[in-house]
Amino acid sequence: MNEKIISRAGEIVEKNTKEGTYCELALIDLEGYPTVSTITASKADGINWLTFCTGIGSDKAIRVNKCNRASVCFNSDEYNITLVGTIDIITDPDVKKEMWYGGLTNHFSGPQDSNYCALRFKTERYNLLVDWEEAKGRL
Repeated sequence: MNEKIISRAGEIVEKNTKEGTYCELALIDLEGYPTVSTITASKADGINWLTFCTGIGSDKAIRVNKCNRASVCFNSDEYNITLVGTIDIITDPDVKKEMWYGGLTNHFSGPQDSNYCALRFKTERYNLLVDWEEAKGRL
C-alpha cells in the first residue's frame, strides 16, 4: 500500500512544481533553531528529490552551508506531504539553466547570473497523508 501512496504523493509534488505552488522549506538557522520559509519548488522527481532556486548569498543558502539537514512540506485540505532529508547548493551552469523558470526574472538576470543557485533536496524519509491514507517510511 505504501507504494500507491508514495506514487500519488509524487504526482502531487510534481504537479505543484509545474503549477508554481508554494511549499514550506525548513532549515536550521545560524543559531541552531529550525526556521521555515515559503518557497516554490522548480523541479521534482516524485518525492525522491526536489529543487529550489535562490540567491547564493540568501539566508537559505547560508543556512544550507551551515547544516544541510532539511524538511519540505506540501499541504492542502486534501493532503499533507512531509519529506525529511538533505539539501545541497548547486552552482553547475547546466543545472542552473535546467532549473530556471520565468518567475526568477524578478530576482536574477538569467540562469548565468553568478548570484543565482539551485538547492537540491534529497528525501531520506517521508510522512504522507494522501487520499486519507497514511504512510511513513524511508526511501
